[in-house]
Amino acid sequence: MIVIHGLSEALLHVNGEEFPVVLRPGDTLLRVLREQAGVMGPKGGCENGDCGACTVLIEGIPVKSCLVLAVEAIGKKVITVEGLKDTEVQKAYHEMGGFQCGYCTAGFIMNTYALLESHPEADESVKNDWLSSNLCRCTGYEGIQKAVNLAQERIQNNQSIRK
Repeated sequence: MIVIHGLSEALLHVNGEEFPVVLRPGDTLLRVLREQAGVMGPKGGCENGDCGACTVLIEGIPVKSCLVLAVEAIGKKVITVEGLKDTEVQKAYHEMGGFQCGYCTAGFIMNTYALLESHPEADESVKNDWLSSNLCRCTGYEGIQKAVNLAQERIQNNQSIRK
């Protein structure tokens, strides 16, 4: 990392690619992803960590990118919804209508993906706990719940086939 007049040049590892960025100390990961890396999946909803629309994975852990400084992501693997091509989670959200306007969808998908990666056998209580950090203002969550359950079922079936 090179620092010049309070600006830092760095590389961010996003979705398997490296992006050269110029950072100010207070730049959030959300802003840098959208404005410099051109990654538009994470959305700035509330910008204070309440809604989860900006959720990304850093080293496999879901974080709200509006609360993370971009400098904290240097040297770490960042995955956004764009990096989850053709996953069972995305397919399930599409098939079950786990979205309406779509603004919150990327955040829900990221949290669902992380949940099912770390807790493939999660019960309803665990799923509800994990997804409580995301808000949807359009739906009654029924499509989201159906999508999570379908993705979980498919992931479990695929794992049992591999064993």
